[in-house]
Amino acid sequence: MKKTLLILCTLIILGGTLIGCTPNDNSSKPNSVTDNAPYTIGIIQPMDHPSLNLIRETIVEELDALGLSDEIQIVFQNANGDASLLPSIMQNLLNSDVDILVPIATSTAQAAQASTNDVPIVFSAVSTPIEAGLVTSFEETTGNITGVSNSIPIEDIFKLAQELTPEVEVFGFVYNSSEVNSSAGIKRAKAYCDENGIDYREVTITGTADLHQAASSLVGSVDAFFTPNDNTIASAMPTYLQIAMDANLPTYVGADSMVADGGLATVGIDYTILGKQTAAMVARIINGESIADNPVESIAEYAKMININTAESLDLDISESLLDEFVIIGE
Repeated sequence: MKKTLLILCTLIILGGTLIGCTPNDNSSKPNSVTDNAPYTIGIIQPMDHPSLNLIRETIVEELDALGLSDEIQIVFQNANGDASLLPSIMQNLLNSDVDILVPIATSTAQAAQASTNDVPIVFSAVSTPIEAGLVTSFEETTGNITGVSNSIPIEDIFKLAQELTPEVEVFGFVYNSSEVNSSAGIKRAKAYCDENGIDYREVTITGTADLHQAASSLVGSVDAFFTPNDNTIASAMPTYLQIAMDANLPTYVGADSMVADGGLATVGIDYTILGKQTAAMVARIINGESIADNPVESIAEYAKMININTAESLDLDISESLLDEFVIIGE
């Protein structure tokens, strides 16, 4: 009888002293999985919010759909927004002889990379893996880490904004400057705006506690907000959107989940597709391929999504061409 996929959801409770983290130097373990089943997969996310949760859930569902239920058990761990816990989380997984690490998001992938040179790592939702120091090339992987990148199509987002809200002259960029993925997206947004004569203002935050004051400071000087795939803001969308909607400002975002939470629109990350790609790569590693056989992939397809409730609240008319091209949610 087919076994049910085993998910071991682990609650980490650490005292005042964190467990020390030193790189695992088990040189007997290759950068592929060839031992007998069951294989233990450690999925780690830095915090709890819909985007990251959907990636995790999709990875688990897709591994099941790929017929691996009898061969794997999954250990899930969450830093709950405290990045200082990530090294200890990784070390705990390595001490329990996990076979593959699957870190979700940039900070988590960096912590995984720092923890081991031997255990295969397949990251998900890392926008700029080269800039983050995870790999040196998309075309070739030489260490124990690979994964799926979720860089967003900045040009397409701004072209959408110009079509949907042509009256917007000044964008307000709101993001967490400590998130490599978010900073990289803003850097590309600035370059696009500079090249196309689009004005912008920016504010940065270091955590959700800063968001209300930072976003509010732009009200009156910008015509719309833009935030890329920023994990901090994605975890606090109600706060962000309250400010935007009270000021009648459209909010363009970098991910489908952020539109589902009330953002106006995106040409951005489809986290279901991202999760499926990540699971497929994990499955190949389980089936004997090495990290070197699996160079870093970019997300295969972007979400095109408009929140009709938000559009109506902003008194926006959506053209027939956009209605045909985009997924309309909130109806």
